[in-house]
Amino acid sequence: MAYKDYYEILGLKKDATEEQIKKAYRKLAMKYHPDRNPNNKSAEEKFKGINEAYAVLSDKDKRKQYDMFGSDKFHQRFSQEDIFRGFDIGDILKDFGFGSSDIFSQIFGRGRAGYGGFENKYGGEAPFGYEEMRGMPQKGADVTSDLHITFNEAVFGGEKRVSLKKPDGRIEDVMVKIPAGIDTGKKLRLAGKGASGIGGQPPGDLYFNVIVQEHPVFKREGDDVIIEKEIKFTEAVLGTSIEVTTLDGQIRRAKVQPHTKSGTKIRIKGYGIQHLKGGGKGDLYVKINIKVPDHITEKQKELLEELSREGV
Repeated sequence: MAYKDYYEILGLKKDATEEQIKKAYRKLAMKYHPDRNPNNKSAEEKFKGINEAYAVLSDKDKRKQYDMFGSDKFHQRFSQEDIFRGFDIGDILKDFGFGSSDIFSQIFGRGRAGYGGFENKYGGEAPFGYEEMRGMPQKGADVTSDLHITFNEAVFGGEKRVSLKKPDGRIEDVMVKIPAGIDTGKKLRLAGKGASGIGGQPPGDLYFNVIVQEHPVFKREGDDVIIEKEIKFTEAVLGTSIEVTTLDGQIRRAKVQPHTKSGTKIRIKGYGIQHLKGGGKGDLYVKINIKVPDHITEKQKELLEELSREGV
C-alpha cells in the first residue's frame, strides 16, 4: 500500500522549517476543524490526515525517522500509537479558540489514553491504512545519532560513555567502542539500542555517525598526518635538521636538504594513523614553511643586498 506523503498533506517541501510546519498546520486545522465543518465527512478525513502529518513532522525524532525511511517504510515500522504518542491536539488547538474539549474523543475516538484510536466513534478505518497494521509484530526501528569524538580518540581508539534519552524520557548510559583509525563519515553500530520492538519483537539498532574534531597541530589526510614547521631562509638554502613531535609524543629528527623550497613535505614513514582495516599505519609528513623575518638589522640588509646582486 502506498501512503500519502506528510509534507504533501501540509503543502510543504521537505526542507520546511519548524515555523513553516506549524504555520501550515494551523491554517489547515482551522479550515477543516469539525466545529467549522459539521457533518462533513470529507473535511473530517482531511482533518485526521493533517493531524497525523503534524504529529510526525512537529516532533524532531519522528521527523528524522520519517525522512530517513521514507513514507512507506516509516509506516511499516511505526504503529498508529507510536505516531500519536505525546501528541495532544486538544492543547494545541486551545489557542485557536476551539475550547479545551478532547478532539480525539470527538473525531478519532480514543482507544487508549493519549493515542488516536480511529475506530470507536465512526467505525471507520485508520487514515492511510494504519488500522490493518495495529498490533502487528515488528522489529524496533533503527535509530541514528551523531557522535562527536576528539582527534586523539579517533587516532588511538578506546571507549566513550554516551548518554541516550529513551522514548519514555529515561536516560541510559552506554559505552561506545571506538576503533583506532576511525574518521569522520564512518558509522558505529550498537545492536539492540534502537527503538523498542512491537509484539515481542527485538529492538532496533543504534547507529552513530562519527564526527571527528580537528586538531590544532596535526592535519589528517586519509591515514597520513601533516604537521607544519617553519625554518629560516638560510636553513632552507643550506640545509638543516629539525625536531618533530609525533602523534604519540615521540621526538623524531627530520633532515631538511639544502635548497628546500617552501611547501616541501618530508616523509617520516609509519608515524601516521593506524589503518582502520588491516595492519600498519600511514605516514607523518612535515610541511616546510620558510619564515620571512619581520625585521632585519642594517648588516643583514647589506648582506641580503649583496646576495641579491649575486643573483640569489
